[in-house]
Amino acid sequence: MANIIAIVGRPNVGKSTFFNRLVEKRQAIMDNESGVTRDRHYGYGQWTGKHFTVIDTGGYVTGSDDVFEGAIRSQVVEAMNEASVILFMTDCHDGLTDLDKDFAKVVRGLKKPVYIVANKADTAEWSYQSHEFYGLGIGDVFPMSASNGSGTGEILDEVVKHFEDDGIEDPDGDIPRIAILGRPNAGKSSFVNALLGKERTIVTDVAGTTRDSINTHYKLFGKDFILTDTAGIRKKSKVHEDIEFYSVMRALQSLQDSDVCIIMIDATRGLEAQDMNLISLALKYKKGIMLMVNKWDLIEKETNTMKQFVEEIDEKLGQLTWIPKMFTSVTEKKRIFQAIELAVKVHENRHRKVTTSQLNDAILPEIERYPPPAIKGKYVKIKYITQLPTASPTIAFFCNLPQYIKAPYEAYLENKIREHFDFEGTPIKLVFRKK
Repeated sequence: MANIIAIVGRPNVGKSTFFNRLVEKRQAIMDNESGVTRDRHYGYGQWTGKHFTVIDTGGYVTGSDDVFEGAIRSQVVEAMNEASVILFMTDCHDGLTDLDKDFAKVVRGLKKPVYIVANKADTAEWSYQSHEFYGLGIGDVFPMSASNGSGTGEILDEVVKHFEDDGIEDPDGDIPRIAILGRPNAGKSSFVNALLGKERTIVTDVAGTTRDSINTHYKLFGKDFILTDTAGIRKKSKVHEDIEFYSVMRALQSLQDSDVCIIMIDATRGLEAQDMNLISLALKYKKGIMLMVNKWDLIEKETNTMKQFVEEIDEKLGQLTWIPKMFTSVTEKKRIFQAIELAVKVHENRHRKVTTSQLNDAILPEIERYPPPAIKGKYVKIKYITQLPTASPTIAFFCNLPQYIKAPYEAYLENKIREHFDFEGTPIKLVFRKK
């Protein structure tokens, strides 16, 4: 059995704070407002040499006015089904509530080890208050404080007894990461769910439904990779809530952690300034990039509709026309698998290694045909070219006067490299060194 811990309970008892403590990073968004966490959120931790997966969940509640209530409950049940140990979290300050009692009925039906975690027991006095949770009749009660960590060790000592093996330190270590980014309501979560064939992330018509960045293992074409669904990113001036601010921060962190960025565009709105900002960030961090034009089914088609749309995008992209585009309809499941296939190809291109002989054979004749222009009566002579051993493609040109290579000629060299070698979707860095 896998080493999986699910943290469950009613809203606002400190589940995300405890999750962040177990994974030892501020991975999940925390806020005093209830209902911040909606989707299942995964992280990794270790205790006394045992490695495990931790699942953070939304607050389980029935009978509220929250439009997300039913979907959050489904996510909680899914997490408990996956888990090998369940931590039922309660709040010492609020005491035993009707919501705790209702949720206890759900937990009792599971044939799994369950421990009650009485959170916010910051003092000895509050720890004594935790004894009332034995009234739930589920199992042992552990008073603890997620904010300062007291009592965490005692809980984990009991939990790891249920793990038969030591687990894997970092299951995601060498797996390529594909981040799906874009404006709110572009269809990012629907895309992930369509690929997986199940409701991995909650989808509604409400913009901003996804808050945390949600990682999901996915296998296609015999390859493993991690899909990261992110919160929609709006202009900074339009972000007024703290929760949305942290959601955007998590999304931007996912961009930095990824190998390939799928930037999803709403076909009804076209390529907007905010999409260009995301492209600029992906370029800055040397990530693979592709554009996924979603909701293509909502566009009225004529003979050259797609061609005209591509021309409009390319006009805004300028010199970045090497970024590939895929036109999809997530709701109708049109070309969604081709989109992932393209993302995998971009990942392969990002790790493409071209030999020194191939580079010189292809590019030196192009330089001979159109040599660098003379500056101040001095001629630049490029002797040879090689690819450097870097994470993303970096091509080094060795020449006598590297300082005289200007941006237009650099653009010419990049275009020739792209003509001869398949670096579609991948930024290329050119460096010039003295020989």
